[in-house]
Amino acid sequence: MQEQVREEVSQMLATEVRDPGVGLVTVTRAKVTADLSLARVYWTILGNEHERQKTQQALERATGFVRHLLAERLSLRRSPEVKFIYDASVAAQQRVEEIIQEIHAEDAARKKVDETR
Repeated sequence: MQEQVREEVSQMLATEVRDPGVGLVTVTRAKVTADLSLARVYWTILGNEHERQKTQQALERATGFVRHLLAERLSLRRSPEVKFIYDASVAAQQRVEEIIQEIHAEDAARKKVDETR
């Protein structure tokens, strides 16, 4: 059910939500409670803090529409409440990769200095 919610919401945001503030959102995962009362939808976006906040506000405006469409598409008697949550793990992973690249660059620079001695 979680993967189905992730796919449906991702498609909705890409094709049906008309709010220009949504932009190019990537839905990274969804967690649905056992009783299907709540769907936490985790998302990320490329951009700075201002763009992230703007997108969060747009997603909050679209919550009712997304919830309505989920009820239709998943054929549920009761639609889960939808909560959009920014997925900071993607940004953290990107920062770790940057640090690793910096370390490799520093090692390469040290090797060049050692070779010239």
